[in-house]
Amino acid sequence: MAKIQAQLLLLLTALSLAGCAGLPDQRLAQEAMTRGDTATAAQNYRQLADLGYADAQVGLADIQLESGDPEQLRQAEATYRQAATHSPRAAARLGRLLASKPGTSDAERHEAEALLKDAMAAGEQNTLLPLTLLYLRYPQSFPQVNVQQQISQWRAAGQPQAELAQVLLYRSQGSYDQHLDEIERICTAALAREDACYVELATVYRKRGQAEQQHALVEQLQSAYRQGLVPAQRVDAVAQVLADPALGTPDVPTAKTLLEQIAPSYPAAWVSLARLLYDNPDQGDIDQLLSYLDKGRAAAQPRAELLLGKLYYDGKLVPPDPRKAEQHLLKAAPSEPSANYYLGQIYRRGYLGQVDPDKALDHLLSAARSGQNSADFALAQLFSQGRGVQPDPVNAYVFSQLAVQAGKPEAPALAAQVEQQLSAAQRAEAQQRLRAERQFRGDSTMLRAAASGDVLSVEQPASNTADLRP
Repeated sequence: MAKIQAQLLLLLTALSLAGCAGLPDQRLAQEAMTRGDTATAAQNYRQLADLGYADAQVGLADIQLESGDPEQLRQAEATYRQAATHSPRAAARLGRLLASKPGTSDAERHEAEALLKDAMAAGEQNTLLPLTLLYLRYPQSFPQVNVQQQISQWRAAGQPQAELAQVLLYRSQGSYDQHLDEIERICTAALAREDACYVELATVYRKRGQAEQQHALVEQLQSAYRQGLVPAQRVDAVAQVLADPALGTPDVPTAKTLLEQIAPSYPAAWVSLARLLYDNPDQGDIDQLLSYLDKGRAAAQPRAELLLGKLYYDGKLVPPDPRKAEQHLLKAAPSEPSANYYLGQIYRRGYLGQVDPDKALDHLLSAARSGQNSADFALAQLFSQGRGVQPDPVNAYVFSQLAVQAGKPEAPALAAQVEQQLSAAQRAEAQQRLRAERQFRGDSTMLRAAASGDVLSVEQPASNTADLRP
């Protein structure tokens, strides 16, 4: 009671000092978020959050989380923690953040589990799927959990999102294609309350080549978006499915139409449009692509910096320029793992005039631990070829094996060549390092997290032993 009275006193003080015109307003913050004005929303949320209002703290943390900036992510976690003790909604969001946070400790994973379970018991929505993903990503932290058995229990109990958890499990097991009929049934029934089902149904129809069903789904999606029932992010995700050549003949014109509809109010779609033109040059020229990227960069979209850096890296549509590529990729690297891969290749191959093995190692290892499969192969090449770094067959073995596991086509030949160079003692050490690295990454094909820590040792010309520090 005393705390509530203190908050009211603070609010009255704010009224007397600032006047009504300057009063922070949660309604104004929410309206600003709706129209994409995150600066105004954050300003109002922050003032109310400082007064101790949990809903405003959650709103502010949501904005910090969506930025993708590592420092903002740390601030989001701290802000959620401030509100979590007296807000189940904040506790649920903190649990979701910890469940997906790169480089979590075992203690943080169990904290995430407890938060999500408690929030679920308190009636909070959107807790079951992140809990499922937590179990799938870190099986070594939850050896007692049988995920399929747990999902079956949730489904039997009628838990919201339990059906979608089953779909998530099919994806993680690689058995998605064997359950298309069940996935269609689940998502057709849940479409009105689970907009993620638009993505799943689009995927099912693409895989089956069902153009009529796909067309009807897109029309329903557009109608739901116009009514404010589906967020722009989901429309973007469906457009990605439609344009994905791995799912069959892509429907690029429809994907482009969807993205053009949402881009003015959803800046990330400008980058998706640029990527669409990059992959399908017949849909527009380089000037239009660069215009899309300029709009994305103006909205501080790291993906725009990534794609622009990639353009200058590969020289596919513009003349190659390693310096410009480095400039844009460095801006994207804190939140875009692929940027670290390209930076690593720039430094490994000496595109800037000379090989820089230290930078190559840092960026490639960060990319590899973030799930960039090609980075493991590049690291294997770095340690086996010895360009600018002393050859290290033990580390070459570790990363070549990881590249084989990831399905890199060129990896088996290199892995076999490296293994032949190992002595019995080196092979034992290499296998131990490989086990440690797999455990560090979560030993799961779903784990895509960059982490900090010292797992492998690297021999450099300047010193015999130096820690790997991503």
